[in-house]
Amino acid sequence: MNIYIKLTKEFNAGRTRAILSGGQAVVLHRLAIMSKDGDWVIREDRETVDHILKVLESHGAIYRFGAPMDIRWLAGGWSCHFEFKDGLLRVRTDFMSRPPRVDNERLVSLWEEAESKEIPFLDAVTLIETKKTNREKDYAVIGELTQKLKNISDILLYSRSAKKLKKISQEYPHETAKLIKYRPLLSLCGGNIEDIETALDRERRNFMHANEERLLRYMNASSEWEKQWPDVLLEIKGMSLIAAHKIIVKRAEGILPFQVLERKE
Repeated sequence: MNIYIKLTKEFNAGRTRAILSGGQAVVLHRLAIMSKDGDWVIREDRETVDHILKVLESHGAIYRFGAPMDIRWLAGGWSCHFEFKDGLLRVRTDFMSRPPRVDNERLVSLWEEAESKEIPFLDAVTLIETKKTNREKDYAVIGELTQKLKNISDILLYSRSAKKLKKISQEYPHETAKLIKYRPLLSLCGGNIEDIETALDRERRNFMHANEERLLRYMNASSEWEKQWPDVLLEIKGMSLIAAHKIIVKRAEGILPFQVLERKE
């Protein structure tokens, strides 16, 4: 069994606590054969944190640099990173409770939908939102994910194909008009393909720049914590994960802010 599927089952033993995201979700959408790391969206509560830490400890996991797995940092959009060896495989696991560009209403729906799945993983639309990163390769993934969309509004809001947008907008002019305020480039769909393609490129660059700015805010906020991290590693060397976790939380308090301020326009 895929180690990430196995972990998901262990995380969700007795209660749904974790939803696969990132590359593993792309695999489960059958758009990739494999992905080397595991990413999860987790519930933002103490029981979830305690359970996942116990599962990770049972695998001999250690912390990688990032925020402690603590609901105070999770609530601020921070991510937590661990790794362990599974035979010859180095398993990297990343967790967050508030994925970027996914609002609270959608998060509530995600957890409701997850309850009915044996292996919960992000739906195509939510996965698309999380893939609006500063990495070029993620836009190829978005393009593939949009091929799975059936809802006309979703296609209009997320398609990366100028030809498809032009065709759908001609077939559904009223739906297109309603969505222009959410995706301005739809106003160009009555024109030529080249203008739509140019707008799609500009949109992609804007998404990339926005994510770069978001990451930079977190990098700046964690700069002092990063300086302390080598000393933290020395202090926790040889400890069990849960024992190390307690020290990491204490060391991070007062150094790593729980919330990262949005950039002021």
